[in-house]
Amino acid sequence: MSTEQDQEVMRDGVMSTGEDTRIFPDVEACIDCGGCVVACKRTWDIDRGNQRISISTMLEGQEGAKGLNAKSSQALDQGKSPGETSVPMQCYHCDNAPCVSVCPVDSLVKKDNGFVEVRENLCVGCQYCLSACPFGAPQFPESDEGAAQLFGSGGTMDKCTMCEDRQDVGKGPACAEECATDAILVGKTSEIADELDRRDSKPFFNEKAMTVIFGDEAEAFE
Repeated sequence: MSTEQDQEVMRDGVMSTGEDTRIFPDVEACIDCGGCVVACKRTWDIDRGNQRISISTMLEGQEGAKGLNAKSSQALDQGKSPGETSVPMQCYHCDNAPCVSVCPVDSLVKKDNGFVEVRENLCVGCQYCLSACPFGAPQFPESDEGAAQLFGSGGTMDKCTMCEDRQDVGKGPACAEECATDAILVGKTSEIADELDRRDSKPFFNEKAMTVIFGDEAEAFE
């Protein structure tokens, strides 16, 4: 039998909570089980037809390059096919949040504690944030798509809050706490970078996207 030292020990995905915490996926750990989606819906009573987190699956059914199956980030780094890859997509509360930059009515704000918040009473449903976000985070549960194109009546924007209310009392985001494989990491930037390194995993996103998400702290992943 293998000794305890020889066995891989999966740590909790939630390493710290509260001010300046970040949320980020380890795509090589994601198995597309949908547990995160269910956890979010149950915790925040999200309607059946809407969701604040989704799983985006690329190259479904395809194998990765030889020797790199389930090593999608390494495959991409080498310019090879990563094969089937599932990515938990939600609001990453970006340091350089493009949604905040384009909002014409300051409905979206980057708070001092690091969370990106929607001020619902100011949202006019223009959907500029949806066009600006590279991760598909903004949702418009009550939108009339045709009317929105003409009049900007897209309804009030909704998105992942990173369970800020839960973090205020020392709990982690529901999606991360209930992820069976700890594919959703929550903590300070350095903690997330260190955990990915410990797992011999790398960020799935390119350098430009990493700068959007982490700003200058993206250097921690190099």
